[in-house]
Amino acid sequence: MAPHFANGIPTHLLMWQRVRQYAVPPSMIETATARRAAGDWAGACAAARIDVDLDLRAVRHRHGTDLTTRLRADLRALAPDLLRWHMPRIAPDGHLRPGLTISLAQYRSPAPGPPPHLVVRTPPAWADAGQRISLTLWEGAGGPRPTHPHPHPRPDRHFRLDLHRHLWDARRSGELAGRAEPDRAAEAELLLRAEGCGPRGAFTVRNGARGRTGYELVAPDDSHAPRLRPPAEALAPQVVAALPVLPDAAARTLPDLELLRAGLVTADRLHPLVAAALAPLGAAPPADGAAPAAAADPHRVECRGEVHRIALRDGVLTAVDHDPDQLRREELLVALGGPPLPCLRAIDSAHRSPEALPAVRERLGHGDVVGALAVVEGLLGPAAVLRDGPLREELESAADRRVDHGLFRAGLVAEHPAAHTRERPRPGRGTPPELFRKQGPRTRPRAALAG
Repeated sequence: MAPHFANGIPTHLLMWQRVRQYAVPPSMIETATARRAAGDWAGACAAARIDVDLDLRAVRHRHGTDLTTRLRADLRALAPDLLRWHMPRIAPDGHLRPGLTISLAQYRSPAPGPPPHLVVRTPPAWADAGQRISLTLWEGAGGPRPTHPHPHPRPDRHFRLDLHRHLWDARRSGELAGRAEPDRAAEAELLLRAEGCGPRGAFTVRNGARGRTGYELVAPDDSHAPRLRPPAEALAPQVVAALPVLPDAAARTLPDLELLRAGLVTADRLHPLVAAALAPLGAAPPADGAAPAAAADPHRVECRGEVHRIALRDGVLTAVDHDPDQLRREELLVALGGPPLPCLRAIDSAHRSPEALPAVRERLGHGDVVGALAVVEGLLGPAAVLRDGPLREELESAADRRVDHGLFRAGLVAEHPAAHTRERPRPGRGTPPELFRKQGPRTRPRAALAG
């Protein structure tokens, strides 16, 4: 039985509910899973909208065969759709947290410098159209220079998944059941061992955007269970900043488990690997054989004292209860300024601002252009010509923002010119030609001179 929320459903659960509905569509999961099962890890990444910035031959040349072998094994085990499912997100829309570099795995290398990390990166907010992710190998300052500089190229200590491989590695997805509700003492022990500090020691937990709270993991000896406590003495800020940071994935309950308990999602709507892992917790997916969804009825409109139907015919939305010749006459009458038929008004409204517009916005916001166009075609037909209005504006805006992402990927714009100002930037010597053309000519009229 779903719990009752006295003050309504928590905002973060409503956000995750929308994320689970739109961010990783079933078609992406099916395609990525099929390609991964066939051994095509690069094809699986492409299906999950992950750009691969890796050259395994160059990696072998710089770090040797052993590291390359381990890297290739991890790439074959990578479930990119599962990784996208568990990526950090921000309120209120649930989009990917921008400007992050997240470590998936670390590798020992004979080369000097920090150990290489297999990382994924999210673009900055101004270039996040398509919600694409990039996959690469971070090799420190001595590594090859990327074609598109990232605002935060180093792996983030707070958002890291190298200690939580079950969130992206298909071989270890079953561990999710035991870590869906993290035990902070156990997670802290894993963190301290990974940082080379031994099973006991001090670490910090992030509070909000900038605050951190220090803790110590202590025990009389190895035969006693460790426990958490505040530091015995106040620590200097520079000491706190140098301590290991408990990752976000180790400090919060899995959103899917919260959604299941709140009754906001059913197990069959979860990622298959997540649903299978949560089965021991009583969240097994329902049995096969669920009834298919019924086909939608045509729209019905009251027109001239009768109820008329509006449905798809020959790839376009049309008023099926009106003769084609009558519709042509009525459309000509509207062009001359006459009042339109109620059926024509309904069709025009569906083209400009349909009821499905929020769903189209959600899909476009999460990068699911194919899904958004499928909704539009299902509503208006594949042969429809969009009219001016909110729907067309949303589709055109999504296309324009994809140009910004392309400029970022090409390394033509490292930082958006308006990142540090609220005013629209004026063209100047430092403005890239692409943005100069987008701003267009000056249209503000000059003030008249007083005579």
